[in-house]
Amino acid sequence: MLNEALTLLPFFLLVLIRLTSFFLIAPLFAMKGVPTQFKIGIAAFLALIATTAWSPETALVIDGGYTLLIFKELAVGLALGFTAALLLYAVQIAGSFIDFQMGFAIANVLDPQTGAQVPIIGQFKYTLALLFLLTVNGHHMMLDGVMQSLRSLPPEEFLSVAPEAVARFMTDLFIEMFIIAFQISLPIVASLFLIDVALGILAKTVPQLNIFAVGLPLKIFVGFVLLLLTMTVFFYLLQILFDKMMVSMGELISLLGGG
Repeated sequence: MLNEALTLLPFFLLVLIRLTSFFLIAPLFAMKGVPTQFKIGIAAFLALIATTAWSPETALVIDGGYTLLIFKELAVGLALGFTAALLLYAVQIAGSFIDFQMGFAIANVLDPQTGAQVPIIGQFKYTLALLFLLTVNGHHMMLDGVMQSLRSLPPEEFLSVAPEAVARFMTDLFIEMFIIAFQISLPIVASLFLIDVALGILAKTVPQLNIFAVGLPLKIFVGFVLLLLTMTVFFYLLQILFDKMMVSMGELISLLGGG
C-alpha cells in the first residue's frame, strides 16, 4: 500500500501544481478574500481524487524530465486560468466604455481581486458578473473544465503544440474579449452619444444655456436609468460569455494536446 502511494506521488504533485496555478488566476478563486489555505486545500483534495481516478499507466520518475513536466503543468494551469479570467474582464472593459460616456472616467475604485484601480461602472458590472457566475454554478463548470483537462492532456505527457498556434489562439481571444465588451456597452454608449449630439445641437440653438452644467447631470441620470433598463440584456450576454469561457478552455486544452 505504501509502495503504491509512493508510486502515485509524482503524478499527484503534477496534478496539484496544475490546479494550484489555475486557482492563482481564475475568476472567483483568485480573489484576495479567498484564503490561501482554502485554495491549497481544495487543490490537494481535487488532486487526490484525480490521482485515484486517472492514475498513469507507467510510473513517473523524478528526474530531469520530471522537472520539465512541472513547468509544463504550471504553464497549463496558468493558461487555463488566464483564458477564463480574460473573457470575464470584458465586463470591466465594457464598464470603462460606459464610464467614459457618463463622465466617470476620472473616478476609479479599488478592485479587491487584483488590487488595481478600475472604473466604477466596470467594477459594478464585474461584481454582478461574479455573483451571476456563482448563481449559475460557473465555479463548478470551471472546476469541471480543469479536471477534464487531466483526461485530454495527461500530466505525464509533454506538450505537442507550436507556439504560433497558441499565440494565434490568444490573439483571437483578445479580439473576442473586445467584441463582447462592445456588445455589452453598445446600448448605453450609443444612447449617451445621441444625448451628446442633442446637447451639441441645443448649444447651437440656445447659446445662453450652460451645456456643461446641464449635460453632465443629465448624462449621469440617463446612464443610470439605462443601466437599470438593460440589466436583462446584460445577464443574457453574460450567459453567452460564460458559454464562450468554457468553450475557450476546451479549445485551449485541445490545442495544447495537439488536437
